[in-house]
Amino acid sequence: MQGHFGDRWNGLFIFGRELRPENALFWLLLALLVWLPVPLGSNRVWAWSLMEAAAFALAAAWAILWALGRVAITPSLARASPALALLALWIAYQAFHLVPLPSAWVEVLSPQAARMHSLAAMGVPSQSMTLSLDPHATDAALLKALAYGAVFFLVLALVGTRSRVRTFSLVLVCAAVLHAVYAVLMHLADRTVPQFGELITHGASASGTYANRNHFAGYLEMMLALGIGLLLAGLSEGRADSWKRWVAHVLEWILSPAMVLRLALCILVIALTTTHSRTGNTAFFASLLVAGTIGIVLSRHATRKTLILLASLVVIDLVIVGSWFGVEKLARRLEETTLTDVRVREEPAAYALDIIKDYPLFGSGPGTFASTFPRYRPETVVDYFDYAHNDYAQIGAETGLIGLGLMGLLVGASLAAALLAQWRRRDPLMRGMAFAAVMGITAMLIHSWTDFNLQIPANASLFMVLLALGWISLGLDGKHGTRKSDSGSGSGIAGRSTVFPKSLTLRAI
Repeated sequence: MQGHFGDRWNGLFIFGRELRPENALFWLLLALLVWLPVPLGSNRVWAWSLMEAAAFALAAAWAILWALGRVAITPSLARASPALALLALWIAYQAFHLVPLPSAWVEVLSPQAARMHSLAAMGVPSQSMTLSLDPHATDAALLKALAYGAVFFLVLALVGTRSRVRTFSLVLVCAAVLHAVYAVLMHLADRTVPQFGELITHGASASGTYANRNHFAGYLEMMLALGIGLLLAGLSEGRADSWKRWVAHVLEWILSPAMVLRLALCILVIALTTTHSRTGNTAFFASLLVAGTIGIVLSRHATRKTLILLASLVVIDLVIVGSWFGVEKLARRLEETTLTDVRVREEPAAYALDIIKDYPLFGSGPGTFASTFPRYRPETVVDYFDYAHNDYAQIGAETGLIGLGLMGLLVGASLAAALLAQWRRRDPLMRGMAFAAVMGITAMLIHSWTDFNLQIPANASLFMVLLALGWISLGLDGKHGTRKSDSGSGSGIAGRSTVFPKSLTLRAI
């Protein structure tokens, strides 16, 4: 009994095996991230409320375990203290928009906000005001920001060993493959089905479990980056000294789990192509070229196989796979893009700049774009826009230049951490995760110019995962979760590397 319930108790024993609380939190976090894309990208009130409750519960559970001495701060979590400080400042900044301030203060900080509050009060003098024009919308946005922050923190706190990094990445990629298969099959079958109260038409383009195909494309971009990072991490550094040895290496790679991952990436590319998302596909291939070039330049340990693999990803995916599954239709959409199409995307973002001019420092308040934009919409714009179709314009309009700057610092610091990891690390897995972070972040930065992926809870949460992976790739000690140090010498093919287990069956952590 002492071994099970004494002072040294660490978890439950189920079927003769110990289930530690930290392991349970790890798998619950994975389950949450796998679930988020399912209910329309969690872009419904009940869905993102469930996300918030789950994220807060997991973070609170980790804090309790830490207070009891059951979990420790991981090296990645300690290394990411600058990003955590920026994230805390970003959340506090949003909360500041809800603080009732003396009206004289608001007139100084945001004169236009003071004027709008006075108009809403019908000229009746008010003793206090908020910087936000719509406190209820800002309150909802603040809860989302707290949930995203919790996801960022939990990834750093729970993905603390190399085995967990492998499992974490593989599970997310496998889940994305299931989404991709579902999306392509529904698209080929030309089905229109109700999903969580929304009628989804799959015939024109693949949208999977998302209401908007562009957001599904954004999800695929991030998961492709993660899968490519895993594939790069599995490359061996050995060289064949004869053609027989080279053939043996090729055959061994074909029969290895790396080939299964390569086929999975083909499926993801097929799904991305069938979304017919112009910016989504452009962002994927552009980010692959950018991240590949940066990786080769920065990595002092890159091999010829890395260059060959990156080239094959572009050639095979674009020419062979894409030509069978809609790349011609995608190319036709790009060719047929008219000024009207561009104007429809540009109009809400262009008029959002007028909001920034009126609320330059603090914005109109997080989450207030839908209620603020109608005042700036001319009569020629008849459609209703609850998003700006440009994440930069919307973040700037809602939080001002200060908020946009804080978010830019957080993303920039995480991107810098991933780039530094590519320069310093020898561990193939850490270099692969750094590549995934650079590519995924770059893809979203490109896609955010014409869409609002960062306003979709599922995609915003997975973007936070990529930011966290940048710090993990830099801060995770090679001695954690493995018997080898961070030497990075992979003797063998991907199938016998440190990235893939002997089979694709995920081991218990």
